Amino acid sequence: MSMPISTPTRRQAARDLWGLLEPIHAVVYFTPEPLEEFRAAGYRGYWMGYFAGRAAPLGGVGADVVHALFYNFAYERVSRALPAAWSFAPPHEALAARTRGSVRALRRALGPAADGPDVARAAELATRAAQSAPLEGRALFAANRSLPVPQEPLAQLWHAATLLREHRGDGHIAALTAAGIGGRESHVLHAIASGIPREVYTPAREFDEAEWTSRRDALNERGLVEDDQLSLRGQQVKSEIEDRTDQLAATAYDALTDGEIDELARLLRPLTRAVVREGDIPLDNPMGLDLRGALDQP
Repeated sequence: MSMPISTPTRRQAARDLWGLLEPIHAVVYFTPEPLEEFRAAGYRGYWMGYFAGRAAPLGGVGADVVHALFYNFAYERVSRALPAAWSFAPPHEALAARTRGSVRALRRALGPAADGPDVARAAELATRAAQSAPLEGRALFAANRSLPVPQEPLAQLWHAATLLREHRGDGHIAALTAAGIGGRESHVLHAIASGIPREVYTPAREFDEAEWTSRRDALNERGLVEDDQLSLRGQQVKSEIEDRTDQLAATAYDALTDGEIDELARLLRPLTRAVVREGDIPLDNPMGLDLRGALDQP
């Protein structure tokens, strides 16, 4: 039988699986194939495709809803893409484009393994977890879970990875909100904690130097940052946020036994390594994900 979700073992498993599933999902943001599909659908530019694709499960929503649920983008950037995107192509076309493009990208990375039994079994396990994860308080996850499950194993794996990352993301936002860390501040806090260069966030999250300095100063005034490093209090807050995120994310895996969780991780490792080795996803990225570990896997 599976262990209680509150145990450190299950929390660590949830974190480890995020590290393996996130790159599989993230091909939708960083590889050329989804961008080609969004352009073919009629969307103008990278960011219109990004917001249309990620927001499409919610329907034809506007900037306010997406700004609230995505949490860490500047409102101005969101409002330049939505609701205007829906005048170029409706949400159902964005959904089709993101799946087609992501599957194409994964096929390129995985080669013959894309149609192998390991992908099919990983898709089965990940889908079972994603479909059983709790909905309450997780609006973006719920919107994605309401979509039909693809039948083709590779598409199903991408879909399950998407559900599980949005489930985790909704929980992470809840943890940040409870800690009093706003979406924009969360980038600065993580960058200082992890050593990710500020320049990573300039194009990815549209930070200029003035806003970055302002957000850093706000963290400094709260005693979370000292001399461009996390203070002891800042380290404690960051640790509590990450631990609570893992705790909330672990609920998605209640439907799997410990053996199935281990099996899912084993099946995903070579798949994730192949995706990362393609080089489309930057090692320093705004997702807070350490991809170097995936490259170091045997």
